[in-house]
Parts: sequence; C-alpha cells; structure tokens
Amino acid sequence: MGLLKVRGLTISFGGIMALRGIDIDVEEEEILAVIGPNGSGKTTMFNCITGVYHHDSGDVLLNGESMTGLSPDSIAKRGIARTFQNLRLFMHMTVLDNLMLGRHIKFRKNPLHAFFRIRKEELKHRETAEEIIDFLGLHIYRHRLVADCPYGVQKRVEIGRALATEPKLLLLDEPISGLTSEEKEETAYRITEIRGRYKTAILLVEHDLRIASRLAERMIALDYGEKIAQGTPEEVQRTPEVIKAYLGGEKKFNF
Repeated sequence: MGLLKVRGLTISFGGIMALRGIDIDVEEEEILAVIGPNGSGKTTMFNCITGVYHHDSGDVLLNGESMTGLSPDSIAKRGIARTFQNLRLFMHMTVLDNLMLGRHIKFRKNPLHAFFRIRKEELKHRETAEEIIDFLGLHIYRHRLVADCPYGVQKRVEIGRALATEPKLLLLDEPISGLTSEEKEETAYRITEIRGRYKTAILLVEHDLRIASRLAERMIALDYGEKIAQGTPEEVQRTPEVIKAYLGGEKKFNF
C-alpha cells in the first residue's frame, strides 16, 4: 500500500498555480529526494502535506488515511513531522527544552499526577529526548540556549525536535543548506542513520544534488509546480527537462 500517497495535489495563490496535479509515493523506510529550482513548489508541497496550506484539490494519504483538511497538529499526531527551510526553533530555550516541546504530542494528561506533582510521565519523555540528544551528538549543548549554539547545531536541534514526535514520515526541507562541507557530511550521515535506527521514511528537499543523490534511492523533480521527472537519481538528473530547468541547456550533471 505504501506509507504516503499524494494524489493530484493542486494549489494556487492569486491565480498563480503553485502545484499542478502532483502525484508522489513514499514507501516505508525509504529516502525520497525532491529537487527543483527555487520557486518550483517544493516547500509548498511540504506545507500541503503537513496541513499548513489547504490545497485546492487532490489528496494526501498516510497509511491509506486521508490527511486532507486536518490541522498541522493532528497530522503530526498521526506520524508526519518536518523541519523548515528557515529555522523555527525557540531560540531562548535550551536544546533539551526544544526537544521536550517535540514530545508534547505524546504527553498523556493525568490530573492526579499533576495534583500530586508526580513526574513519572515527564521523566519518561525526558529520557527519550536525551536519547535523541546523544544520537545527534548534541550532548555538550543540551543545557545551552539555542540562540547561543552554532548554526549547524541549530539545524540538528530542529531535526531532533522533529524526531521527538516519533514520526513515521520525516520531511526535511533543505537540512544541509548553509552548512560547511564538514557539517554537510555529518548531517548526511545522521540522515542515513535516522532511517536505520528509527525506521522512519524521509522525504528530502535538497539543492545539493551530490548529497541528495547519495542519500536517496529515488528522486523526483519539480519545475513551475509540475513534476517533470522521477526515477533513480541518475535517471532524473539525465532527463532533458531537468537539465533545462537547472542549467538552461543540454549539459551534464556531475554527481
């Protein structure tokens, strides 16, 4: 059946068609890369999948259940988490506290525990957050304010906060943009490990075609809101429409 099915996804803004009839399938534990020039609709697609935007037509299904019309928090509770192209962290909270916020959808309300100040529930979630901190190599930053952390660390914190929701599907919107070469390699390694350790499928938007090709088994390309290619990374990057969209002519990618 597949984990995620996007069918006929269409949305426009003020007469401009941002997405036109997009179909996507993501299998369990798969890494699927989405490429395309700026303005091609990649982030808009993420916003539709996660309920930030309400698409005009089409459907988004997770394990056969329609997500269309649900709020972002309802979609998160069903197993879809994301990061953002522009960081959306709580900068004046600690790294640990940001990850604990990612656990809020897992908290079970217990008035009796609250009345007697029993912290069993909180400690269980803190243990999960600490495991993610260790997994992402954030242990020396756990009690630092996010604002005081290097940019590369902040990017990992946002991935960690998404992981804290225990997603079935993780949407990563340009997770290595703005990083140094060394940080890019480390983050790419972590993304591969996420799939292996957490059994999470990953839908990845990335402009670095070399790393995207290395991470993903399959790739799709968007341009002007339309899907222009899909297949293996090698097949997609040799498609004439993709070459024209990226390079404006019949040139070859080096990947």
